[in-house]
Amino acid sequence: MRRVLKWLGGLVALAVVIGAIIFFGVLPAYVEDTSNNVIDHDGYPITEAAAALHKTLIVGDLHADPLLWSRDLTERGTRGQVDVPRLIDGNVALQVFTAVTKSPAGQNYDNNSSEAFDNITLLAIGQLWPLRTWGSLFERAIYQAEKLHEFEAKSDGRLKIIKTQADLEAVLAAKADGQDIVGGILGIEGAHPLEGDLSKIGPIFDAGHRVFGLHHFFDNELGGSLHGQGNQGLSDFGRAVVKELETRPVVVDLAHSSPQVAREVIEMTDMPLIVSHTGLHGFCPVKRNYPDDLMKAIAETGGVIGMGYWADVTCGDITPRGIAKMIKAAVDAVGEDHVSLGSDYDGSVETAFDTSELAALTSGLMAEGLTRAQIRKVMGENMVRVFRQRLQ
Repeated sequence: MRRVLKWLGGLVALAVVIGAIIFFGVLPAYVEDTSNNVIDHDGYPITEAAAALHKTLIVGDLHADPLLWSRDLTERGTRGQVDVPRLIDGNVALQVFTAVTKSPAGQNYDNNSSEAFDNITLLAIGQLWPLRTWGSLFERAIYQAEKLHEFEAKSDGRLKIIKTQADLEAVLAAKADGQDIVGGILGIEGAHPLEGDLSKIGPIFDAGHRVFGLHHFFDNELGGSLHGQGNQGLSDFGRAVVKELETRPVVVDLAHSSPQVAREVIEMTDMPLIVSHTGLHGFCPVKRNYPDDLMKAIAETGGVIGMGYWADVTCGDITPRGIAKMIKAAVDAVGEDHVSLGSDYDGSVETAFDTSELAALTSGLMAEGLTRAQIRKVMGENMVRVFRQRLQ
């Protein structure tokens, strides 16, 4: 009997070990790989004129989520859509790296409860994030900023975190001088890491975050999400947060906020606002894309609308030419000074190209009839204008 019990105990221990290996060693990479797929494709056509133009562009992307995953961004990845080597291949000068801190189970674009089980908790445990992050949204925002600083330290100068206007100008000057460098800008996707405490804006800012999204897929202490329950506006706490952010050298991001929140922020502030990753409702009439009149109101703040690369916001074609068609429609709708790129790379979306292939998007924009001046604005100059205005 003892031998049987010992044998059974050994089987249980082996099962625990195998389960741990799968949970900690295999599952996170599998989830990342399947969540951030790049569709198999042949090389996209790039004209000689587009290739030459692309090399001269300032390219900027308002939203990507690779800090969520267990990957060394200084190395060229075999999964996902963005890392420093691929950003350099794509001639990207500026990349916003956003900290995702909470994601509800059953996540959808229509209706999510703020009380739903949080998927990021499992991901944090499975990827062996520090224990302090397992139960704290605030610590998750801090930790993801620390990760980018670690990548900066080991990047041999290829990655520079931008916190000030001087940092921005230094990166742009280095790019103009021919250096292989990417300027990384930290942001939070939703202000729930404040955990209802206004004083936590300071530590999150000090960690390096310069883009402050107000919401993600659920209502939070600030008010209503685009995907929450009731299109609520700003709470008193939300108004206090927005007022505080307006005094700081940061950019406020309305992506995922309810339309009512967006309208209230426009009314109560005097600063350029962004929607970092979205589509155009007139081109793809889905809830995820704000109505065009609201997009125009955001543009009138001097802000920019970041065009995403995934099917839910494009209603179909996600090749470079397909994204170019949507960008052309956005330029026609809100003006050439208010359209930017907002890929949502590594944000659990499938795309048809990764960041190394952005010259194909330039080629697509030329084929859609945008002028060189318009392409320069959309690909990065509009984004630079907003950050020059807000950073100090």
